[in-house]
Amino acid sequence: MIHDTHAFDDILQQARQLGALPMAVAHPCSRESLLGAVEAADNGIATPILVAPQARLQKLADELEIDIRRFECIDVEHSHAAAARAVQLTRDGYADILMKGSLHTDEFMSAALARDTGIRTDRRISHVWVMKVESYPRYLFITDAAVNIEPDLITKRDICQNAIDLTHALGIPCPKVAILAAVETINPDMRSTLDAAALCKMADRGQITGAILDGPLAFDNAISKEAAESKGIVSPVAGDPDILLVPDLEAGNMLGKQLTYLAQAASAGIVMGARVPMVLTSRADDASGRLASSAIASLLAHQKRRQGGRP
Repeated sequence: MIHDTHAFDDILQQARQLGALPMAVAHPCSRESLLGAVEAADNGIATPILVAPQARLQKLADELEIDIRRFECIDVEHSHAAAARAVQLTRDGYADILMKGSLHTDEFMSAALARDTGIRTDRRISHVWVMKVESYPRYLFITDAAVNIEPDLITKRDICQNAIDLTHALGIPCPKVAILAAVETINPDMRSTLDAAALCKMADRGQITGAILDGPLAFDNAISKEAAESKGIVSPVAGDPDILLVPDLEAGNMLGKQLTYLAQAASAGIVMGARVPMVLTSRADDASGRLASSAIASLLAHQKRRQGGRP
């Protein structure tokens, strides 16, 4: 799927103004993953450190007519070693951003989440899709569609807070969070509706901060004021959300890909909750999507520096 880079022009401009930060790229051994790292460098967003089997990386670079001598390259035996070494670079403070290249997500995340050598924190790691849909007036943040398969209530709290923190870094001071379910009323037989109600009360009690939450909301009345009004829903969020918090990974994955392939939405992907922001895109994503993801990661990394370092 070809992404429209112009959809993220404001984010790209902010990242360029702040300047490039070191980015460890794990196994950039496909056309799109290498081009994504190169474009981040060419746009002044990041300074890539390419961690991959040198012979394979050089062969690809020659095919694409890319001079990788301008980048720091670290030779490793295979993709597993590339993931481990790239994670180590961020753990040691040598890089501020971690990017997944052409390796499987499970392999990449296993290295990042390793208890003794990874970059986990006390907060649960989660994925956020930043999407620009032409029919919607601003960015939509969809979470979690890639990491947590069937999150429980406490995990959903972290997923929600991670997404809120991301919107803050992108200049949205008080985002509106729509907690999605199949219906907008609480049904004891539907756990997603109970979790939604509990999350809203957790926000009331300060366990989730920095946003306005409402749910459960079905997708139609979450995204459309008319649909909400037709059902008599009075809500500061319904019809006007920034964040869509989905009940599980399958729902989020389907929603995000439907917007991408049926509504031609441009998308970027980021993983929150670790010591450093992680660029986690699909192996099928093109370089422009990776560029937008790198720009978002750069803004997050600069924010961490301003706040005095990593958690």
